[in-house]
Amino acid sequence: MVSARRATTRWVTRSMPFFLVGFVGFTSYVVVKRICLDFFLARQQKSGTATAFLVVYSLTLLLVLIAYLRVLFVIIYNPGVVPLGPNAVTQREENKKTRRMLGRQHDIEAKSANPQPDDNPDSPGLEAFYSKDVFVCNEDGRPKWCASCCNWKPDRAHHCSELERCCLKMDHFCPWVGGIVGEPSFKFFTQFAFYATLYWGVVVAATAFALQQSKSSGAGIDGFYIGALGLGCFFVIFTFTMTGTAVRYICMNLTNVDYLKSKVVVHCLAIRVPQGTRPGPNYGIITYPLPRQDDRAPSPNLSGQTVTENNTNSPRDLLASRSFAIVKSQIGENPWDLGPYRNWKSVMGNNIIDWLLPINPPPTYVSNESMYEMGPLYLELRRRYGLPDIEHESKPPG
Repeated sequence: MVSARRATTRWVTRSMPFFLVGFVGFTSYVVVKRICLDFFLARQQKSGTATAFLVVYSLTLLLVLIAYLRVLFVIIYNPGVVPLGPNAVTQREENKKTRRMLGRQHDIEAKSANPQPDDNPDSPGLEAFYSKDVFVCNEDGRPKWCASCCNWKPDRAHHCSELERCCLKMDHFCPWVGGIVGEPSFKFFTQFAFYATLYWGVVVAATAFALQQSKSSGAGIDGFYIGALGLGCFFVIFTFTMTGTAVRYICMNLTNVDYLKSKVVVHCLAIRVPQGTRPGPNYGIITYPLPRQDDRAPSPNLSGQTVTENNTNSPRDLLASRSFAIVKSQIGENPWDLGPYRNWKSVMGNNIIDWLLPINPPPTYVSNESMYEMGPLYLELRRRYGLPDIEHESKPPG
C-alpha cells in the first residue's frame, strides 16, 4: 500500500468516504422515505410512480457502490506505481531516521536521492527498454530517469509529488476515490463517474418532480426536497464533467497529465534500426548494451551533443546489441493514438460488458515492439526520418 507524503492529504483522502456516505445517506432518506413512501405512496396513492423511482434509484445506487468499491480497492492495493530503485529505498530509510531526529521542519525528503542517471551499462531495468523496438528517451538516447525514485521511468509514467512515486499512465490524484488514478484504475474511475452521474440525475429528477407535484396539489414545499435537489444539481454537474473529460481522454489515448503537456511537449523516441546504421542529418544513433565509460565513442545527436556507440563489448554483448535512432515528434503529435475506437478498447476492454461493468481489469498490452501499443505515428516517423527497415538487419559474425 502506498500512502500520500503529506499528512493533510492522507487525512483528506481517508475522510472523503465518510462525506460520500453522508451525502448518499441524506439523499437516500429524502428520495426513498420522504418522496417515494411518504409523498407518492401514502399521500398521493401513486404506487406506480413510487415503485418506478424506487427501482431506478436502487439500481443506480447499487452500480455506484460497486464501481466505487472497485476503484477504491484497485487504488489501495494496485495503484500502478513503479518500483523504487535500490538507492532510493536506502535514501528514504535514512531520511525517515533523520526526520525523526531533526524534526519535521527539515524537508529532507524533497531532496533528490540521485539526480543523475545511472551510468552503469548493467543498470537494473535498462534492458527492459532496449529489448523493445521503440521507447521514450532523452536526447542522449537513454530512457528518462527519475531522480527521486532512482529508477528509469517506463514510457508514459509520471512522477506523483503526492505519493513521491512514479505512476504508470498517471491521470490525477483524486481524494474522492482515495488516491492516484492511473493505468490500473482509470477504467473503473470512468465507470464510477458515469454511474455517479446517472445516480445524481435520478436524485434531481425525483426531487424536481416531487416539488412540482407538491406545488400542483397545494401541499407545502418540503425543505428536504430543496436540500436534496441542490446537492443533486451540484454533483450531477460535477460528475458529468468528470465523465465527459475521462471519455474524451480515453478516446484520445491521453491522460490528464498528457493532455496538459500536449500543446508544448515534443516526444523523443529511440527507434530501432539495423546494426551499423550511421547517424543521419536529423537523428543520432545509440547502441545497447551501453559500453563501459572508457569505451565510449562519440557520434552527433539531434542537439549536436554526443551519443554513445558500442565498440568494445564482449562477443556475447555484440550478439545481443541493438542500435536505435533518436528522433523527435512534432508538437501535439501523440505516438500512442490508435484512433478513437481502438483507444477506447485499449482502456475499457473489448466488449460492452467490460465497458459497463466494473469487473475485469483493463487490457494488458504485451509486445516486443513497445511498452504501449504505438499508433500510425511510429511508422510515419520511420518514413519521415528515412530510417532503414530492421527486417533486413544482418547479424554480426559470431
